[in-house]
Amino acid sequence: MKRNPISTTHLLILSVFCIIVSVTIGVAYGRVPNPASFRIRAVNLGGWLVTEGWIKPSLFDGIPNKDFLDGTELQLRSVTVGKYLCAENGGGTIIVANRTSASGWESFRLWRINETSFNLRVFNKQFMGLGGGDGNKVEIVGISETAGESETFEIVRRESDPSRVRIRAASNGLFLQVRSEELVTADSSGAGDWGDDDPSVFAMTISGRLQGEFQVTNGYGPSLAPRVMREHWNTFIVEEDFKYISENGINAVRIPVGWWIASDPNPPPPFVGGSLQALDNAFSWALKYGLKVIVDLHAAPGSQNGFEHSASRDASQEWGLTHENIRQTINVIDFLTARYVKSPSLYAIELINEPLSPGVSLSSLEEYYQGGYDAVRAHSQTVYVVLSNRLGSEAKPRELFALASGFKGAVIDVHYYSLFSNIFDNMTVQENIDFIHTNRSSELSYLTTSNGPLIFVGEWVAEWKISKASKDDLSRFGEAQLEVYGRATFGWSYWALKNVNNHWSLEWMIDNGFIKL
Repeated sequence: MKRNPISTTHLLILSVFCIIVSVTIGVAYGRVPNPASFRIRAVNLGGWLVTEGWIKPSLFDGIPNKDFLDGTELQLRSVTVGKYLCAENGGGTIIVANRTSASGWESFRLWRINETSFNLRVFNKQFMGLGGGDGNKVEIVGISETAGESETFEIVRRESDPSRVRIRAASNGLFLQVRSEELVTADSSGAGDWGDDDPSVFAMTISGRLQGEFQVTNGYGPSLAPRVMREHWNTFIVEEDFKYISENGINAVRIPVGWWIASDPNPPPPFVGGSLQALDNAFSWALKYGLKVIVDLHAAPGSQNGFEHSASRDASQEWGLTHENIRQTINVIDFLTARYVKSPSLYAIELINEPLSPGVSLSSLEEYYQGGYDAVRAHSQTVYVVLSNRLGSEAKPRELFALASGFKGAVIDVHYYSLFSNIFDNMTVQENIDFIHTNRSSELSYLTTSNGPLIFVGEWVAEWKISKASKDDLSRFGEAQLEVYGRATFGWSYWALKNVNNHWSLEWMIDNGFIKL
């Protein structure tokens, strides 16, 4: 039977219809083939599944002896010789008391065993411990690469003056004392009156703290931490927040997670199970309220930057030093992608957050990014893969472009804060705003290339170093960032939805009329 040929008009209508259907399906299922037609306007759910104490300080209130969490940095000055304890050469030899001022070698980072027992790690990552001696003298050294009973101590604070401490060795029950500038031993009964003539007394300064996931879970311990963390996960971010987000001009959430989530419900101590269920809830709420989800590996095993938000134990940065460590992290990406790939809300996987140079080498990062990309693509050809730019002295804005050029659906994440650098110290209101319109705009233009990866301003905030700004000034600062970062080819994400510091809370900024979307 003879068929009538399809007219050109019919073909055109059919083609347009197919394009419309394709784009509609792509948007509905979080797969947007043309990012120019859909740009992310997201908010970070920071401080939820990866703890940051500055976001919600009250989370730490119930920890016993909370002054001494993992990573707390102590400097100890002998009251008798008036000088600081020091790991000679940064570690690997004796502990002395001959420094008039304190810096790295004179700082000791705590590893918390429980609320009363600790290991003290020196600059070169050895542990302070008992290393021998003659007669009743037990010399203190900093040579052990691992910590046992000989490297375990109790810190006893003077009740009337907590800045004065004695340090008792667990292995013999005696206290450290400074016998001379070159000899520190653990052989004092600690029976003195805490006076300046007592060689077992030290004036303690806390020169640094961490308040991350490791600190909160190890601080509460295995009995209390599961209950505390589940209460936090169930109340800090709830379904109503997703409804609020969807009603206020935001179309996506970036959710920081930690590497231990892949071992839920039984992650390695001190981490506790339950964050995976919270992430499952987030995907359900995102689907209900039409939001996209970017899953961001914020904390990698060993810490990629030494910051508390990467769950570092003591500010050490040890991620990426071995192939096994990289493989372990790729397995986390594989787990996350496989679990959520069927969700219409999954839009992107961010392979790692803020790797810091020079501790993270470009070669190690590229090895990981290749493996992480392959892990995502094993499950999906359409989920975007986000590569975070390195921070630090060796990083270059386009250093990932060569690698990303071989990746389909690659995104480069840059973080723009008008903080954390002394160049902002003395800027006026207008100079801060001009910096966004000139410097940040220029940086984005430099990164935006016709055939290159998409660009994502994954973190920014309407906070600055201006101490007494008017509402109008701060609003103009936020508007400038919205305008400039709105040009990013992938989109932007505000840090964060909730924070006790008002300007860091997008919820507060919207509710109080500082930001309009």
